[in-house]
Amino acid sequence: MPHDGQDLTDTKNCQLPDLLSLTGATIAPLEDLLSKAQAHVRKTVLEGGDRITTTAVERHQTATHGLAWLATYVESLRQMQKWAERLTADGKFSELEQLIHQIAFGEYLWQIAGGIQMSQNEIVRLQDIGLAPADQEALNSDAIRTLREGGNTQAARSRLAELIVEQQGATLYGASGLDEELEMIRDQFRRYAADKVEPFAHDWHLKDEFIPMEVIEELSGLGVFGLTIPEDFGGFGLSKASMVVVSEELSRGYIGVGSLATRSEIAAELILGSGTDAQKSHWLPKLASGEILPTAVFTEPNTGSDLASLRTRALKDGDDYRITGNKTWITHAARTHVMTVLARTDPDSTDHNGLSMFLAEKTPGTDADPFPSEGMTGGEIEVLGYRGMKEYELGFDNFHVKGENLLGSVEGQGFRQLMRTFEAARIQTAARAIGVAQSAMDLGLQYALDRKAFGQQLADFPRVSGKLAMMAVEIAVARQLTYFSAYEKDNDRRCDLEAGMAKLLGARVAWACADNALQIHGGNGFALEYKISRILCDARILNIFEGAAEIQAQVIARRLLG
Repeated sequence: MPHDGQDLTDTKNCQLPDLLSLTGATIAPLEDLLSKAQAHVRKTVLEGGDRITTTAVERHQTATHGLAWLATYVESLRQMQKWAERLTADGKFSELEQLIHQIAFGEYLWQIAGGIQMSQNEIVRLQDIGLAPADQEALNSDAIRTLREGGNTQAARSRLAELIVEQQGATLYGASGLDEELEMIRDQFRRYAADKVEPFAHDWHLKDEFIPMEVIEELSGLGVFGLTIPEDFGGFGLSKASMVVVSEELSRGYIGVGSLATRSEIAAELILGSGTDAQKSHWLPKLASGEILPTAVFTEPNTGSDLASLRTRALKDGDDYRITGNKTWITHAARTHVMTVLARTDPDSTDHNGLSMFLAEKTPGTDADPFPSEGMTGGEIEVLGYRGMKEYELGFDNFHVKGENLLGSVEGQGFRQLMRTFEAARIQTAARAIGVAQSAMDLGLQYALDRKAFGQQLADFPRVSGKLAMMAVEIAVARQLTYFSAYEKDNDRRCDLEAGMAKLLGARVAWACADNALQIHGGNGFALEYKISRILCDARILNIFEGAAEIQAQVIARRLLG
Protein backbone atom coordinates (compact mmCIF):
# COMPACT_ATOMS: atom_id res chain seq x y z
CA MET A 1 0.00 0.00 0.00
CA PRO A 2 1.31 3.51 -0.71
CA HIS A 3 2.84 5.11 2.35
CA ASP A 4 1.73 8.33 4.02
CA GLY A 5 2.39 11.33 1.77
CA GLN A 6 3.22 9.27 -1.36
CA ASP A 7 2.78 11.07 -4.68
CA LEU A 8 -0.25 9.50 -6.38
CA THR A 9 -0.15 11.43 -9.64
CA ASP A 10 1.86 8.89 -11.65
CA THR A 11 -1.13 6.76 -12.51
CA LYS A 12 0.65 5.28 -15.54
CA ASN A 13 2.97 3.43 -13.18
CA CYS A 14 0.56 3.11 -10.25
CA GLN A 15 0.05 -0.39 -8.95
CA LEU A 16 -3.68 -0.76 -9.50
CA PRO A 17 -4.44 -2.95 -6.49
CA ASP A 18 -2.63 -0.36 -4.35
CA LEU A 19 -4.91 2.48 -5.46
CA LEU A 20 -8.06 0.46 -4.95
CA SER A 21 -6.92 -0.90 -1.60
CA LEU A 22 -5.97 2.61 -0.55
CA THR A 23 -9.38 4.10 -1.39
CA GLY A 24 -11.14 1.00 -0.10
CA ALA A 25 -9.39 1.36 3.24
CA THR A 26 -11.09 4.72 3.81
CA ILE A 27 -14.66 3.36 3.73
CA ALA A 28 -14.76 1.71 7.16
CA PRO A 29 -13.32 4.77 8.98
CA LEU A 30 -15.80 7.01 7.18
CA GLU A 31 -18.69 4.76 8.15
CA ASP A 32 -17.49 4.86 11.75
CA LEU A 33 -17.36 8.67 11.61
CA LEU A 34 -20.87 8.82 10.18
CA SER A 35 -22.16 6.47 12.87
CA LYS A 36 -20.73 8.74 15.58
CA ALA A 37 -22.23 11.79 13.87
CA GLN A 38 -25.66 10.15 13.76
CA ALA A 39 -25.45 9.32 17.45
CA HIS A 40 -24.45 12.88 18.38
CA VAL A 41 -27.15 14.53 16.29
CA ARG A 42 -29.81 12.08 17.46
CA LYS A 43 -28.96 12.90 21.05
CA THR A 44 -29.16 16.62 20.24
CA VAL A 45 -32.58 16.50 18.61
CA LEU A 46 -34.09 14.23 21.26
CA GLU A 47 -33.53 17.05 23.75
CA GLY A 48 -34.27 14.85 26.72
CA GLY A 49 -37.36 13.32 25.12
CA ASP A 50 -37.90 9.94 23.54
CA ARG A 51 -39.11 11.01 20.09
CA ILE A 52 -37.50 13.02 17.30
CA THR A 53 -39.80 15.81 16.17
CA THR A 54 -39.77 17.99 13.08
CA THR A 55 -39.52 21.05 15.32
CA ALA A 56 -36.33 19.72 16.93
CA VAL A 57 -34.80 18.83 13.57
CA GLU A 58 -35.56 22.33 12.29
CA ARG A 59 -34.21 24.02 15.42
CA HIS A 60 -30.87 22.30 14.88
CA GLN A 61 -30.75 22.63 11.09
CA THR A 62 -27.01 23.21 10.86
CA ALA A 63 -26.32 19.92 12.62
CA THR A 64 -29.10 17.90 10.98
CA HIS A 65 -28.48 19.20 7.47
CA GLY A 66 -24.75 18.84 7.99
CA LEU A 67 -25.35 15.21 8.88
CA ALA A 68 -27.27 14.80 5.60
CA TRP A 69 -24.35 16.19 3.63
CA LEU A 70 -21.81 14.06 5.50
CA ALA A 71 -23.88 10.95 4.76
CA THR A 72 -24.13 11.99 1.10
CA TYR A 73 -20.35 12.28 0.85
CA VAL A 74 -19.79 8.92 2.54
CA GLU A 75 -22.30 7.21 0.24
CA SER A 76 -20.74 8.93 -2.78
CA LEU A 77 -17.28 7.58 -1.98
CA ARG A 78 -18.72 4.14 -1.28
CA GLN A 79 -20.31 4.10 -4.73
CA MET A 80 -17.15 5.42 -6.38
CA GLN A 81 -15.24 2.54 -4.82
CA LYS A 82 -17.73 0.03 -6.18
CA TRP A 83 -17.51 1.71 -9.60
CA ALA A 84 -13.73 1.43 -9.61
CA GLU A 85 -13.86 -2.21 -8.60
CA ARG A 86 -16.37 -3.03 -11.38
CA LEU A 87 -14.26 -1.29 -13.99
CA THR A 88 -11.14 -3.07 -12.77
CA ALA A 89 -12.86 -6.44 -13.03
CA ASP A 90 -13.93 -5.57 -16.60
CA GLY A 91 -10.48 -4.29 -17.58
CA LYS A 92 -11.82 -0.74 -18.13
CA PHE A 93 -10.13 1.14 -15.29
CA SER A 94 -7.82 3.23 -17.46
CA GLU A 95 -5.60 6.11 -16.39
CA LEU A 96 -8.46 8.58 -16.84
CA GLU A 97 -10.79 6.67 -14.55
CA GLN A 98 -8.00 6.16 -12.02
CA LEU A 99 -7.42 9.90 -11.85
CA ILE A 100 -11.11 10.64 -11.47
CA HIS A 101 -11.30 8.09 -8.66
CA GLN A 102 -8.18 9.36 -6.92
CA ILE A 103 -9.14 13.03 -7.14
CA ALA A 104 -12.69 12.35 -5.96
CA PHE A 105 -11.39 10.65 -2.82
CA GLY A 106 -8.70 13.29 -2.26
CA GLU A 107 -11.18 16.18 -2.53
CA TYR A 108 -14.14 14.72 -0.64
CA LEU A 109 -11.94 13.45 2.20
CA TRP A 110 -10.46 16.92 2.60
CA GLN A 111 -13.91 18.48 2.61
CA ILE A 112 -15.17 16.01 5.20
CA ALA A 113 -12.24 16.91 7.44
CA GLY A 114 -12.24 20.65 6.79
CA GLY A 115 -15.79 21.59 5.82
CA ILE A 116 -18.48 20.50 3.38
CA GLN A 117 -19.98 23.17 1.15
CA MET A 118 -23.77 23.04 1.57
CA SER A 119 -24.07 26.23 -0.50
CA GLN A 120 -21.76 29.04 -1.62
CA ASN A 121 -21.52 30.59 1.85
CA GLU A 122 -22.57 27.72 4.10
CA ILE A 123 -19.73 25.44 5.12
CA VAL A 124 -20.61 22.76 7.66
CA ARG A 125 -17.79 21.37 9.77
CA LEU A 126 -17.67 18.26 11.89
CA GLN A 127 -17.77 20.33 15.08
CA ASP A 128 -21.12 21.75 13.87
CA ILE A 129 -22.45 18.19 13.88
CA GLY A 130 -21.26 17.73 17.45
CA LEU A 131 -18.11 15.72 16.78
CA ALA A 132 -15.24 16.39 19.20
CA PRO A 133 -11.59 15.94 18.11
CA ALA A 134 -11.59 12.47 19.66
CA ASP A 135 -14.54 11.48 17.48
CA GLN A 136 -12.57 12.45 14.40
CA GLU A 137 -9.63 10.13 15.01
CA ALA A 138 -10.85 7.90 12.18
CA LEU A 139 -9.76 10.63 9.75
CA ASN A 140 -6.14 10.16 10.82
CA SER A 141 -5.75 6.71 9.24
CA ASP A 142 -2.81 6.27 6.87
CA ALA A 143 -5.09 5.75 3.88
CA ILE A 144 -7.14 8.89 4.50
CA ARG A 145 -4.07 11.06 5.16
CA THR A 146 -2.36 9.76 2.02
CA LEU A 147 -5.35 10.50 -0.19
CA ARG A 148 -6.01 13.89 1.39
CA GLU A 149 -2.42 14.98 0.85
CA GLY A 150 -1.73 13.35 -2.51
CA GLY A 151 -5.06 12.62 -4.15
CA ASN A 152 -6.21 15.96 -5.52
CA THR A 153 -3.04 17.76 -6.56
CA GLN A 154 -2.39 20.22 -9.35
CA ALA A 155 -0.40 17.54 -11.15
CA ALA A 156 -3.32 15.10 -10.96
CA ARG A 157 -5.81 17.69 -12.21
CA SER A 158 -3.51 18.77 -15.04
CA ARG A 159 -2.97 15.20 -16.18
CA LEU A 160 -6.69 14.47 -16.06
CA ALA A 161 -7.37 17.58 -18.13
CA GLU A 162 -4.77 16.43 -20.70
CA LEU A 163 -6.56 13.10 -21.06
CA ILE A 164 -9.93 14.85 -21.38
CA VAL A 165 -8.57 17.06 -24.16
CA GLU A 166 -7.18 14.00 -25.94
CA GLN A 167 -10.67 12.46 -25.82
CA GLN A 168 -12.47 15.62 -26.88
CA GLY A 169 -15.86 14.73 -28.31
CA ALA A 170 -16.20 11.54 -26.28
CA THR A 171 -19.70 10.69 -25.12
CA LEU A 172 -18.48 10.56 -21.52
CA TYR A 173 -15.20 11.40 -19.85
CA GLY A 174 -14.75 8.25 -17.85
CA ALA A 175 -16.57 4.94 -18.20
CA SER A 176 -20.09 4.86 -16.79
CA GLY A 177 -19.89 1.31 -15.46
CA LEU A 178 -23.29 0.49 -16.96
CA ASP A 179 -24.07 -2.54 -19.07
CA GLU A 180 -24.03 -2.65 -22.86
CA GLU A 181 -27.81 -2.33 -23.28
CA LEU A 182 -27.93 0.90 -21.28
CA GLU A 183 -24.98 2.29 -23.22
CA MET A 184 -26.80 1.54 -26.47
CA ILE A 185 -29.79 3.48 -25.14
CA ARG A 186 -27.44 6.32 -24.21
CA ASP A 187 -25.93 6.42 -27.68
CA GLN A 188 -29.36 6.55 -29.32
CA PHE A 189 -30.51 9.50 -27.26
CA ARG A 190 -27.15 11.23 -27.39
CA ARG A 191 -27.40 11.23 -31.20
CA TYR A 192 -30.99 12.45 -31.06
CA ALA A 193 -30.12 15.29 -28.68
CA ALA A 194 -27.09 16.31 -30.76
CA ASP A 195 -29.10 16.37 -34.01
CA LYS A 196 -32.56 17.54 -32.97
CA VAL A 197 -32.16 19.45 -29.70
CA GLU A 198 -28.79 21.12 -29.13
CA PRO A 199 -28.71 23.13 -32.38
CA PHE A 200 -32.08 24.74 -31.59
CA ALA A 201 -32.31 24.87 -27.79
CA HIS A 202 -30.66 28.25 -27.36
CA ASP A 203 -32.98 29.87 -29.86
CA TRP A 204 -36.02 28.40 -28.05
CA HIS A 205 -34.63 29.83 -24.82
CA LEU A 206 -33.88 33.31 -26.14
CA LYS A 207 -37.29 33.59 -27.79
CA ASP A 208 -38.97 32.04 -24.73
CA GLU A 209 -40.75 29.59 -27.01
CA PHE A 210 -42.37 26.25 -26.37
CA ILE A 211 -40.40 23.18 -27.34
CA PRO A 212 -41.93 22.38 -30.76
CA MET A 213 -44.65 19.75 -30.86
CA GLU A 214 -42.64 17.90 -33.50
CA VAL A 215 -40.01 17.18 -30.85
CA ILE A 216 -42.66 15.89 -28.44
CA GLU A 217 -44.09 13.69 -31.18
CA GLU A 218 -40.63 12.33 -32.00
CA LEU A 219 -39.98 11.57 -28.33
CA SER A 220 -43.32 9.79 -28.20
CA GLY A 221 -42.22 7.69 -31.15
CA LEU A 222 -38.98 6.88 -29.35
CA GLY A 223 -40.96 5.65 -26.36
CA VAL A 224 -39.73 8.28 -23.89
CA PHE A 225 -43.10 8.73 -22.19
CA GLY A 226 -43.65 5.00 -21.68
CA LEU A 227 -40.11 3.98 -20.89
CA THR A 228 -40.79 2.53 -17.43
CA ILE A 229 -44.52 1.85 -17.78
CA PRO A 230 -45.13 -1.94 -17.82
CA GLU A 231 -45.64 -3.61 -21.19
CA ASP A 232 -49.12 -4.74 -20.11
CA PHE A 233 -50.11 -1.08 -20.16
CA GLY A 234 -48.46 -0.14 -23.44
CA GLY A 235 -45.04 0.86 -22.16
CA PHE A 236 -41.59 -0.65 -22.62
CA GLY A 237 -41.26 -1.92 -19.06
CA LEU A 238 -37.64 -0.81 -18.85
CA SER A 239 -35.66 -0.03 -15.71
CA LYS A 240 -35.36 3.24 -13.83
CA ALA A 241 -31.70 3.09 -14.85
CA SER A 242 -32.80 3.42 -18.48
CA MET A 243 -34.92 6.42 -17.50
CA VAL A 244 -31.84 7.96 -15.87
CA VAL A 245 -29.71 7.51 -18.98
CA VAL A 246 -32.40 8.93 -21.29
CA SER A 247 -33.07 11.90 -19.00
CA GLU A 248 -29.36 12.55 -18.68
CA GLU A 249 -28.70 12.69 -22.42
CA LEU A 250 -31.83 14.65 -23.33
CA SER A 251 -31.06 17.18 -20.58
CA ARG A 252 -27.54 17.45 -21.90
CA GLY A 253 -29.18 18.71 -25.07
CA TYR A 254 -31.67 20.94 -23.21
CA ILE A 255 -33.13 20.57 -19.74
CA GLY A 256 -36.60 21.39 -21.07
CA VAL A 257 -36.53 18.38 -23.39
CA GLY A 258 -35.03 16.20 -20.67
CA SER A 259 -37.88 17.25 -18.40
CA LEU A 260 -40.75 16.53 -20.78
CA ALA A 261 -41.10 13.02 -19.42
CA THR A 262 -40.95 14.06 -15.76
CA ARG A 263 -44.66 14.74 -15.47
CA SER A 264 -45.44 11.48 -17.29
CA GLU A 265 -43.17 9.68 -14.84
CA ILE A 266 -44.96 11.27 -11.86
CA ALA A 267 -48.43 10.55 -13.27
CA ALA A 268 -47.54 6.95 -14.12
CA GLU A 269 -46.03 6.37 -10.67
CA LEU A 270 -49.18 7.74 -9.04
CA ILE A 271 -51.49 5.57 -11.12
CA LEU A 272 -49.36 2.41 -10.91
CA GLY A 273 -48.94 2.76 -7.16
CA SER A 274 -52.41 3.94 -6.16
CA GLY A 275 -54.83 3.76 -9.07
CA THR A 276 -57.71 1.37 -9.52
CA ASP A 277 -57.54 -1.31 -12.20
CA ALA A 278 -59.86 0.80 -14.34
CA GLN A 279 -57.68 3.87 -13.94
CA LYS A 280 -54.57 1.92 -14.86
CA SER A 281 -56.19 0.47 -17.97
CA HIS A 282 -57.55 3.83 -19.08
CA TRP A 283 -54.67 6.20 -18.39
CA LEU A 284 -51.40 4.29 -18.59
CA PRO A 285 -51.55 3.31 -22.30
CA LYS A 286 -52.36 6.91 -23.22
CA LEU A 287 -49.50 8.23 -21.12
CA ALA A 288 -47.11 5.67 -22.57
CA SER A 289 -47.95 6.54 -26.17
CA GLY A 290 -47.82 10.28 -25.60
CA GLU A 291 -51.46 10.53 -26.69
CA ILE A 292 -52.05 12.57 -23.57
CA LEU A 293 -49.60 14.88 -21.80
CA PRO A 294 -49.94 15.33 -18.02
CA THR A 295 -48.92 18.12 -15.68
CA ALA A 296 -48.41 18.05 -11.91
CA VAL A 297 -50.55 20.54 -9.96
CA PHE A 298 -49.40 20.50 -6.34
CA THR A 299 -47.74 23.75 -5.18
CA GLU A 300 -49.72 26.74 -3.92
CA PRO A 301 -48.69 30.41 -3.64
CA ASN A 302 -48.40 30.52 0.15
CA THR A 303 -47.27 27.00 0.97
CA GLY A 304 -44.18 26.22 -1.14
CA SER A 305 -42.73 22.92 0.07
CA ASP A 306 -45.28 22.63 2.89
CA LEU A 307 -47.72 20.50 0.90
CA ALA A 308 -49.58 19.37 4.01
CA SER A 309 -50.90 22.94 4.37
CA LEU A 310 -52.57 23.12 0.94
CA ARG A 311 -55.84 25.05 0.87
CA THR A 312 -57.23 24.28 -2.61
CA ARG A 313 -60.44 22.37 -1.93
CA ALA A 314 -62.39 19.71 -3.80
CA LEU A 315 -66.04 19.53 -2.75
CA LYS A 316 -68.45 16.74 -3.62
CA ASP A 317 -71.01 17.55 -6.32
CA GLY A 318 -73.16 14.45 -6.57
CA ASP A 319 -70.80 11.70 -7.67
CA ASP A 320 -68.29 14.24 -8.94
CA TYR A 321 -66.13 17.03 -7.48
CA ARG A 322 -65.69 20.78 -7.89
CA ILE A 323 -62.19 22.18 -7.31
CA THR A 324 -61.64 25.77 -6.15
CA GLY A 325 -58.33 27.38 -5.27
CA ASN A 326 -55.01 28.61 -6.62
CA LYS A 327 -51.89 26.77 -7.71
CA THR A 328 -48.50 28.04 -8.83
CA TRP A 329 -45.32 26.89 -10.58
CA ILE A 330 -47.24 24.50 -12.79
CA THR A 331 -45.00 23.34 -15.63
CA HIS A 332 -46.36 22.81 -19.16
CA ALA A 333 -49.88 23.50 -17.92
CA ALA A 334 -51.31 25.01 -21.11
CA ARG A 335 -50.58 22.17 -23.52
CA THR A 336 -51.56 19.24 -21.36
CA HIS A 337 -54.62 16.99 -21.28
CA VAL A 338 -54.72 15.85 -17.66
CA MET A 339 -53.62 17.29 -14.33
CA THR A 340 -52.60 15.36 -11.24
CA VAL A 341 -54.17 17.73 -8.71
CA LEU A 342 -53.67 17.58 -4.95
CA ALA A 343 -56.66 19.16 -3.18
CA ARG A 344 -58.36 19.13 0.21
CA THR A 345 -61.50 16.98 0.30
CA ASP A 346 -62.01 17.29 4.05
CA PRO A 347 -62.71 21.01 4.67
CA ASP A 348 -62.31 20.58 8.43
CA SER A 349 -58.78 19.13 8.21
CA THR A 350 -55.61 21.19 8.58
CA ASP A 351 -52.96 18.60 7.74
CA HIS A 352 -52.11 16.02 5.09
CA ASN A 353 -54.88 13.64 6.16
CA GLY A 354 -57.53 15.69 4.39
CA LEU A 355 -55.81 15.74 0.98
CA SER A 356 -56.82 13.71 -2.06
CA MET A 357 -55.32 13.24 -5.52
CA PHE A 358 -57.30 13.71 -8.72
CA LEU A 359 -56.69 12.91 -12.39
CA ALA A 360 -58.38 16.07 -13.61
CA GLU A 361 -59.07 16.21 -17.33
CA LYS A 362 -58.73 19.48 -19.24
CA THR A 363 -58.67 20.73 -22.82
CA PRO A 364 -55.20 21.56 -24.18
CA GLY A 365 -54.88 25.26 -24.93
CA THR A 366 -53.56 27.30 -27.82
CA ASP A 367 -51.37 30.40 -27.87
CA ALA A 368 -54.50 32.52 -28.23
CA ASP A 369 -56.48 30.67 -25.56
CA PRO A 370 -54.13 28.71 -23.27
CA PHE A 371 -56.82 27.62 -20.79
CA PRO A 372 -60.14 27.05 -22.54
CA SER A 373 -61.61 24.66 -19.95
CA GLU A 374 -64.52 26.05 -17.94
CA GLY A 375 -63.69 26.91 -14.34
CA MET A 376 -59.98 27.29 -14.97
CA THR A 377 -57.75 30.30 -15.65
CA GLY A 378 -54.00 30.74 -15.86
CA GLY A 379 -51.21 33.24 -16.27
CA GLU A 380 -47.62 32.70 -17.35
CA ILE A 381 -44.74 33.22 -14.89
CA GLU A 382 -41.73 34.70 -16.66
CA VAL A 383 -38.59 32.84 -15.64
CA LEU A 384 -34.80 33.03 -16.00
CA GLY A 385 -34.39 29.58 -17.49
CA TYR A 386 -36.08 26.21 -17.86
CA ARG A 387 -38.33 27.90 -20.39
CA GLY A 388 -39.32 25.35 -23.00
CA MET A 389 -42.53 24.23 -21.29
CA LYS A 390 -43.38 27.51 -19.50
CA GLU A 391 -44.52 28.00 -15.92
CA TYR A 392 -48.00 29.09 -14.86
CA GLU A 393 -50.18 30.23 -12.02
CA LEU A 394 -53.56 28.54 -12.16
CA GLY A 395 -56.90 29.49 -10.70
CA PHE A 396 -59.79 27.04 -10.22
CA ASP A 397 -63.39 28.12 -9.64
CA ASN A 398 -65.77 25.17 -9.34
CA PHE A 399 -63.65 23.26 -11.86
CA HIS A 400 -65.40 19.97 -12.64
CA VAL A 401 -63.67 16.62 -12.04
CA LYS A 402 -65.36 13.28 -12.60
CA GLY A 403 -65.79 11.19 -9.48
CA GLU A 404 -64.17 8.26 -11.25
CA ASN A 405 -60.97 10.32 -11.49
CA LEU A 406 -60.35 10.37 -7.74
CA LEU A 407 -57.08 8.44 -7.59
CA GLY A 408 -57.67 5.03 -6.08
CA SER A 409 -61.32 5.96 -5.49
CA VAL A 410 -60.40 6.80 -1.89
CA GLU A 411 -60.35 10.24 -0.27
CA GLY A 412 -57.68 11.40 2.17
CA GLN A 413 -54.81 9.43 0.63
CA GLY A 414 -53.43 12.07 -1.74
CA PHE A 415 -50.43 13.15 0.29
CA ARG A 416 -49.32 9.57 0.95
CA GLN A 417 -49.85 8.69 -2.71
CA LEU A 418 -47.66 11.59 -3.75
CA MET A 419 -44.91 10.74 -1.27
CA ARG A 420 -44.56 7.33 -2.89
CA THR A 421 -43.62 8.98 -6.20
CA PHE A 422 -40.80 11.09 -4.82
CA GLU A 423 -38.16 8.40 -5.14
CA ALA A 424 -38.54 8.13 -8.93
CA ALA A 425 -39.03 11.89 -9.37
CA ARG A 426 -35.86 12.74 -7.47
CA ILE A 427 -33.82 10.10 -9.26
CA GLN A 428 -34.99 11.58 -12.55
CA THR A 429 -34.14 15.09 -11.35
CA ALA A 430 -30.65 13.96 -10.37
CA ALA A 431 -30.26 12.58 -13.89
CA ARG A 432 -31.35 15.91 -15.36
CA ALA A 433 -28.76 17.63 -13.17
CA ILE A 434 -26.02 15.36 -14.51
CA GLY A 435 -27.08 16.18 -18.06
CA VAL A 436 -26.96 19.92 -17.40
CA ALA A 437 -23.56 19.57 -15.71
CA GLN A 438 -22.24 17.59 -18.66
CA SER A 439 -23.55 20.22 -21.07
CA ALA A 440 -21.72 22.92 -19.09
CA MET A 441 -18.52 20.92 -19.25
CA ASP A 442 -18.93 20.36 -23.00
CA LEU A 443 -19.22 24.10 -23.57
CA GLY A 444 -16.44 25.00 -21.13
CA LEU A 445 -14.04 22.51 -22.71
CA GLN A 446 -14.78 23.63 -26.25
CA TYR A 447 -14.29 27.31 -25.37
CA ALA A 448 -11.06 26.56 -23.48
CA LEU A 449 -9.69 24.87 -26.59
CA ASP A 450 -10.90 27.46 -29.10
CA ARG A 451 -9.98 30.60 -27.17
CA LYS A 452 -6.39 31.82 -26.93
CA ALA A 453 -4.91 34.30 -24.46
CA PHE A 454 -1.32 35.39 -24.01
CA GLY A 455 -0.26 33.12 -26.85
CA GLN A 456 -1.76 29.86 -25.61
CA GLN A 457 -5.05 28.03 -25.30
CA LEU A 458 -7.10 28.74 -22.22
CA ALA A 459 -6.99 25.00 -21.54
CA ASP A 460 -3.25 25.26 -20.96
CA PHE A 461 -3.68 27.46 -17.89
CA PRO A 462 -3.71 25.42 -14.67
CA ARG A 463 -6.77 27.05 -13.14
CA VAL A 464 -8.76 26.50 -16.34
CA SER A 465 -7.64 22.90 -16.71
CA GLY A 466 -8.30 22.43 -13.01
CA LYS A 467 -11.88 23.62 -13.43
CA LEU A 468 -12.42 21.16 -16.26
CA ALA A 469 -10.87 18.32 -14.29
CA MET A 470 -13.06 18.96 -11.25
CA MET A 471 -16.15 19.12 -13.45
CA ALA A 472 -15.34 15.66 -14.78
CA VAL A 473 -14.69 14.33 -11.27
CA GLU A 474 -17.86 15.67 -9.67
CA ILE A 475 -20.02 14.66 -12.62
CA ALA A 476 -18.66 11.13 -12.24
CA VAL A 477 -19.42 11.13 -8.50
CA ALA A 478 -22.98 12.43 -8.96
CA ARG A 479 -23.53 9.98 -11.80
CA GLN A 480 -22.55 6.94 -9.75
CA LEU A 481 -24.71 8.05 -6.82
CA THR A 482 -27.66 8.49 -9.18
CA TYR A 483 -27.13 5.12 -10.86
CA PHE A 484 -27.01 3.50 -7.43
CA SER A 485 -30.34 5.05 -6.41
CA ALA A 486 -31.89 3.83 -9.67
CA TYR A 487 -30.46 0.35 -9.06
CA GLU A 488 -32.04 0.28 -5.61
CA LYS A 489 -35.38 1.36 -7.09
CA ASP A 490 -35.17 -1.30 -9.79
CA ASN A 491 -34.62 -3.93 -7.12
CA ASP A 492 -37.73 -2.86 -5.18
CA ARG A 493 -35.78 -1.52 -2.24
CA ARG A 494 -36.76 1.63 -0.41
CA CYS A 495 -34.48 4.34 -1.76
CA ASP A 496 -35.86 7.70 -0.69
CA LEU A 497 -32.57 8.26 1.17
CA GLU A 498 -30.39 7.41 -1.83
CA ALA A 499 -32.61 9.32 -4.28
CA GLY A 500 -32.53 12.35 -2.00
CA MET A 501 -28.75 12.23 -1.77
CA ALA A 502 -28.40 11.93 -5.55
CA LYS A 503 -30.67 14.91 -6.10
CA LEU A 504 -28.97 16.97 -3.39
CA LEU A 505 -25.46 16.41 -4.75
CA GLY A 506 -26.42 16.46 -8.43
CA ALA A 507 -28.06 19.87 -8.17
CA ARG A 508 -25.00 21.37 -6.48
CA VAL A 509 -22.68 19.82 -9.07
CA ALA A 510 -24.78 21.17 -11.96
CA TRP A 511 -24.65 24.70 -10.56
CA ALA A 512 -20.88 24.48 -9.90
CA CYS A 513 -20.19 23.20 -13.42
CA ALA A 514 -22.35 25.88 -15.03
CA ASP A 515 -20.76 28.64 -12.95
CA ASN A 516 -17.22 27.47 -13.68
CA ALA A 517 -17.88 26.93 -17.38
CA LEU A 518 -19.22 30.48 -17.60
CA GLN A 519 -16.08 31.71 -15.78
CA ILE A 520 -13.97 30.00 -18.44
CA HIS A 521 -15.90 32.00 -21.04
CA GLY A 522 -15.07 35.23 -19.21
CA GLY A 523 -17.06 38.25 -20.35
CA ASN A 524 -18.48 36.32 -23.28
CA GLY A 525 -20.22 33.99 -20.86
CA PHE A 526 -22.28 36.93 -19.69
CA ALA A 527 -23.53 37.58 -23.21
CA LEU A 528 -26.92 36.09 -24.05
CA GLU A 529 -25.68 34.88 -27.42
CA TYR A 530 -23.41 32.33 -25.76
CA LYS A 531 -25.09 29.06 -24.78
CA ILE A 532 -23.42 28.93 -21.39
CA SER A 533 -25.59 31.86 -20.26
CA ARG A 534 -28.63 29.60 -20.74
CA ILE A 535 -27.00 26.67 -18.99
CA LEU A 536 -26.34 28.83 -15.93
CA CYS A 537 -30.00 29.87 -15.76
CA ASP A 538 -31.20 26.32 -16.32
CA ALA A 539 -28.86 24.89 -13.68
CA ARG A 540 -30.13 27.21 -10.98
CA ILE A 541 -33.61 25.67 -10.80
CA LEU A 542 -32.26 22.23 -9.94
CA ASN A 543 -31.57 23.25 -6.35
CA ILE A 544 -35.19 24.33 -5.96
CA PHE A 545 -37.68 22.04 -7.69
CA GLU A 546 -38.53 18.47 -6.63
CA GLY A 547 -37.50 19.51 -3.12
CA ALA A 548 -35.34 22.56 -2.41
CA ALA A 549 -31.84 21.74 -1.15
CA GLU A 550 -32.80 22.66 2.40
CA ILE A 551 -35.93 20.49 2.31
CA GLN A 552 -33.94 17.67 0.73
CA ALA A 553 -31.33 17.81 3.50
CA GLN A 554 -34.13 17.84 6.06
CA VAL A 555 -35.72 14.72 4.57
CA ILE A 556 -32.38 12.90 4.46
CA ALA A 557 -31.64 13.86 8.06
CA ARG A 558 -35.01 12.58 9.29
CA ARG A 559 -34.34 9.21 7.64
CA LEU A 560 -30.83 9.01 9.08
CA LEU A 561 -32.07 9.82 12.55
CA GLY A 562 -34.89 7.30 12.41
